[in-house]
Amino acid sequence: MEYTFLGRTGLKVSRLCLGTMNFGPSTDEKEAFSIMDAALDAGVNFFDTANVYGGENRRGWTEEIIGRWFAQGGNRREKVVLATKVYGPMEDENDGPNMERGLSTYKIRRHLAASLKRLQTDHIELYQMHHIARSATWDELWEAFQALVQQGTVDYVGSSNFAGWHITLAQAKAKERHFLGLVSEQHKYSLFCREPELEVLPASEHHGIGVIAWSPLAGGLLGGNALNPDAGSRTANQTKAIEKHRSQLEQFSALCKELGESEANVALAWVLSHPALTAPIIGPRTLKQFEDTLRAVEIKLDTETLTKLDEIFPGPGKPAPEAYAW
Repeated sequence: MEYTFLGRTGLKVSRLCLGTMNFGPSTDEKEAFSIMDAALDAGVNFFDTANVYGGENRRGWTEEIIGRWFAQGGNRREKVVLATKVYGPMEDENDGPNMERGLSTYKIRRHLAASLKRLQTDHIELYQMHHIARSATWDELWEAFQALVQQGTVDYVGSSNFAGWHITLAQAKAKERHFLGLVSEQHKYSLFCREPELEVLPASEHHGIGVIAWSPLAGGLLGGNALNPDAGSRTANQTKAIEKHRSQLEQFSALCKELGESEANVALAWVLSHPALTAPIIGPRTLKQFEDTLRAVEIKLDTETLTKLDEIFPGPGKPAPEAYAW
């Protein structure tokens, strides 16, 4: 496994981040435990979750599974750089209006306490805002997060689904407070979703913020079986998208065959090739799916291959404003 620093911090994380969104709804606890054990054995030390993961009426389920895995001991907790998120509503009917979608000091403090309890730990390495909170000021948010860092319950703060200007504003406000601010941005990025190259990736790279890519396989479209999806699979439910992009998928599949690599691993290697990227999030449902992705970090795409991928999946070409102006 390869490692890199998380943004401009001294914290080293694996170039693959284990996403746990499937744990509970799609992956039972026994299989989830096997995947997490295999991840540590393979050197994957970066685990991502969220307080809302678990599916409708079971939010928090995924964190509970991870907590029970930690509770087995064996230095599992000590070996993991754990990331979770706050923003969405949970399901406690007594939460009231201050616990709905959004962020506030009131909510952050309470949701962190609940996550720590479910995860059976006393701290979180990376606590991420799951979405921009337009109703909260940065003075309030940074005061809340600074307090958590000072208390030792949170090591670093990250964002998710922020625009480039949100990142820059957040960092400017953090600097006023002599606070480190954001160290990571979790963002949707794949061969099918290259809009972040306009603003988010350049802004993150400029500010020393590590980008963690979610949905790097475009919901399974780049996973290798899109042209012949298994019945009942997630990809099988994307028939309209498959037909819309059939020509691209066929060209991509042919290129991967030339390279002698799987479509999923080429797609992940492409994400990893961007200098702003810390790691893509892999979200395996099975142990085999996890094991199959480990090859991605070993693949180094040459200039010719990157050019061919640009031709198949055109991006903006340049960052803003050059992408659309002189």
